[in-house]
Amino acid sequence: MSKVRASKYRHVFGTESKKEHCYDNIRVTNSAFDSNFIKANSSFFAIQWQSAGGGSFAVVPYGLSGKLPADYPLVSGHSGNIQDLDFHPFHDQLIASSSEDCTVKLWSIPEGGLTQTLSEPLVTLSGHQKRCGVLQFHPTANNVLASTSADGVAKFWDVEAGACHNEVADHPDLIQSFSWSYDGALAATSCKDKKLRLLDPRTNRSVMETEGHAGAKGSRIIFAGKQNRLVSVGFSKSSERQFNVWDARSFTEPIGVCNLDNSSGMLMPFYDDDSNVLFLAGKGDGNIRYYEIIDEAPHYYFLSEYKTNVPQKGIAMLPKRAVNVSKCEITRLYKVSGTAVIPIEFTVPRKGDQFQEDLYPETRSWQPSMTAAQYFAGQNVVPATASLRPGASSPSSPSPSSFQLSGPAARIAELEAENAALKARVAELERLVPGHH
Repeated sequence: MSKVRASKYRHVFGTESKKEHCYDNIRVTNSAFDSNFIKANSSFFAIQWQSAGGGSFAVVPYGLSGKLPADYPLVSGHSGNIQDLDFHPFHDQLIASSSEDCTVKLWSIPEGGLTQTLSEPLVTLSGHQKRCGVLQFHPTANNVLASTSADGVAKFWDVEAGACHNEVADHPDLIQSFSWSYDGALAATSCKDKKLRLLDPRTNRSVMETEGHAGAKGSRIIFAGKQNRLVSVGFSKSSERQFNVWDARSFTEPIGVCNLDNSSGMLMPFYDDDSNVLFLAGKGDGNIRYYEIIDEAPHYYFLSEYKTNVPQKGIAMLPKRAVNVSKCEITRLYKVSGTAVIPIEFTVPRKGDQFQEDLYPETRSWQPSMTAAQYFAGQNVVPATASLRPGASSPSSPSPSSFQLSGPAARIAELEAENAALKARVAELERLVPGHH
C-alpha cells in the first residue's frame, strides 16, 4: 500500500461566497488578449471593462458587493483596448494599465473608490512600438514596473521618474507571460516561439533560454517563491494540458512534468510563497486544482481540487496580507464568471480560534526593500516582511500623496496641469463674453 505524504495543506478546501457577498452586473471585456482580466489587492479588485471608444477598466472596493449600478464610474483614458492591469505592491491606491494604444498609464484611485469617471493618469509611459501586453510591478523595489509589447520587447520603468531604464529585446515573437523572481533579481518569460527565458533586466539580455511546451497553444511561466523553482503551464505535442517544474539554476530540462487533461482552456497559475501551494485554474473550467511544490522528485504533490459547474473566464489572487487569519484562510481567489465576480476562500480546517503560527510565517509587507535607483544600480534585496498575527505592528499602505513625480514626468504633469487651467480660463471667458472666439 502506497504511503500518503503528510501535508498540513492536504485538506485545504475552497468555499464560494454567498450571492450577497459576490459582485454582479460586471461587463468584462471581449478583448482577445490572453490576460486574466482581473487583478486584486488589499482594498480593491480591478477588471477590464467592455466599453466603446477606447479601453476602460473598473476598480471596485470590496465593500461594494451586490449588483453594481449600470453607470458605474470607470477609468477611461486609453484610446485602445486594455491588455493588462497591475496594482502597485506598496501603494494600494495606485494601479497601472497597458493598452493596444502602445502606452502604459499609472492611475491614482480615491480611498473609497471612484465616484466619477477618471480620465487623467498620474503618468503616461510611452516608448513601446506595438501594443503593450503584460504588466508586473517589481516585488521589492519601489516604483519599478515591467511591461511587454507585441514586438517582443520587455521594458523596465521607474514610474516615479516616468523613464525607461532598461529593455530586453531578445524575444522574436509575442511575450505571453512575465514573472519576477522572489527578490526581483531575475525575471522569466514565455514566448510565442515556444521558448522560456530567464532575463537579467539590468544587463538588457536573457541569460538562459530553453524549449518550453511543445503544443501549438500558448504557455505561461511563474517563479515559485523562495525555492529557486519555476512552474510553466502549456500544452504537450498531443495537445494535453500540462505543467512543468524547473530548477532556475540549470533551466535545461524540467525536473517535474505533470500531464493533466485534454481541455482546451489556458491554465492560469498562482503561487502562494508562504505555503508553497500552486493553484491551477483553467479558462472555461469550473474547477481549480492545487499542488504543493516540494524538494523531492517529482517536485509536485497533488493536494485536492475545488469543483463547481460554473466556468471561469479569469482569476485574481488576493495578497497574503489581506487574508482572514481567524478562519485559517491561506488564500482567496476572485473568479470572473459571466457577469459576476465570485470570491472563493481556501482554508485549512483547524479547531479553535487561536492564531496558527505554522500556517502564517512572516509574509510580504507594505514596505519596499529598496528604491528604484538602488535596484537599477545593481542591488538585490529580499522582500520586507511582517507578521499576520492580529495586533502585530505592521506599516499601513502609504497614501498616493506620498508618490511624488520626478524628472521629465514631473515637468510633463506640470505642463498638463497648466494646459488644463488655461482651457478652463478660456471656457470661462467664452461664457462671460457670448459670441466671442
